[in-house]
Parts: sequence; C-alpha cells; structure tokens
Amino acid sequence: MSSVKNVINDSYKLMLLKDYLREAIKEAGFSEVDIQKTPTGTRVGLHVTRPGIVIGRKGSGIRDLTKVLEKDFDLKNPQISVIEIIRPELEPSVMCNRMSQHLARGTAFRRAVMWTMQTIMNAGAMGVQITTSGKLRGDRSSFEKHSKGILPRAGHFADVIVSEDIVHVQTKMGLIGVRIRIAIKERYIPEFELRVMKKEAVIAKPPIIEEKEVEVDEKEIEVIEEIPIDPTKPRTESELIAIEEKLVEQVETFEEIEEELK
Repeated sequence: MSSVKNVINDSYKLMLLKDYLREAIKEAGFSEVDIQKTPTGTRVGLHVTRPGIVIGRKGSGIRDLTKVLEKDFDLKNPQISVIEIIRPELEPSVMCNRMSQHLARGTAFRRAVMWTMQTIMNAGAMGVQITTSGKLRGDRSSFEKHSKGILPRAGHFADVIVSEDIVHVQTKMGLIGVRIRIAIKERYIPEFELRVMKKEAVIAKPPIIEEKEVEVDEKEIEVIEEIPIDPTKPRTESELIAIEEKLVEQVETFEEIEEELK
C-alpha cells in the first residue's frame, strides 16, 4: 500500500473514531482526540470537560473504552489519557454538541443560536460565527449565518486564531447542520511590535528555569484534604442542557426586537 493510501486510511479511521467518541462519551463533553503511534503502542488523548465520567468508578470506563478501541478500531495497545478542558465555552466542538442537544429538544434554532453566541462571547472570545442549514422553518431547505465580534475569515490569522467544528442533528423537521467558528484572543500575534529600551536603566530578565518531569512514587503521596463535590453544579452535559433550557426561552430574537420597535 502506498503512502497516500495509508494517509487516507488513517484519516478515515480517525473520522470514524471521532464519530464514535462523540456519541459514546457525549455526557463528558467530548471535544477532540489526539493519536500518537509509539513503538510500544498507541497514545490516545481525550479532551473532555468532565474527566470523571470517562474514567468511571475505579477506572472501569477507561478499561471498557480501551477494549473497544483495540477491538473495533484496530489500535495497538491503546494507552488512554484524559485531558480536562479548562474553558469549554471556547471549544467549537463542545458548543456544537450543546447546541445540537438544544435543537434536538425542540428549542427554536434562533434562540439556540443567540444563546450560544452570548455564552461564547461572555467566555472571552474575540468573535464567533454560527451557520445553521437545513429545514429550519419549513419544507424548503435554507441557511442562516449569525456573527458577533471580530472574526478573520481568510489569510494567516484565520488559520491561527480561528477554530471551527461541524455537527449534524436530526429534528422533527429534518436534518440540520450546525457550524461554529470561534476566534480566540490569546492566539492573536501582532504583526509589528514596538520595543522601547532606555540606555540608563536596563531591566535584567530573570533566568529561565527549565521544567523537568519528576517521577513520584504513589506510596509517598499523602492525601491532605479531599475536595468536596458541589451538588449544585451539573454533573453531566444533559443536566447542563436541562438547566440552560429555561434560560434559552428568555433570550430575545431579532424578530421579537423588530416587533417591539414597530
């Protein structure tokens, strides 16, 4: 098999793996998966918002998921590591999944769009664009595009600071596609930078300390204090969607604002 066919085959398997994980660990807020092949096996990194759901009780979830990856997806000796997402509101895949659940519950798509954009911008995004397509309001297929903030659409900046994801959801009206693009401020790099240095006083930079990985024996670790679990916070994505559903109904759409202005 040529190198081109190998690349195509690996990309196809990765696509199938992402589709499976999107449904299998949906309650954990799955974002993306990183796969690295090593001489001893395959490293699989799962980016989720709730690692405890993936790990399971005493590691049962990890063991079951390892068997599935090894049997169904032909991954050699998979070693799974779970990575927690600090700000899930800035991850397009997480917000696509949340918006798709709102649409599947029967929420009006414009209310879901306005709520999702408001949530992303409140999290500190530089800009957001949400495109919905399909049978939105009738038998004929259509699409709508809503944007807020600053969002580069072409060039090097668009490749660096903009991330996007696409998801499809089945509703009573038909199949609806959702595409979310998010521009993150922290990735912005200015093209020019003005540096001012004074000859009289030059501030010495502190020495750079290299970080090293330290192996710690599990027997030497002492548990000082256990972090209590807050019962008021949602434990799964479904509980979060159920809480947000009441707030989404209070969001004003453009049609309601136009009627008030008339």
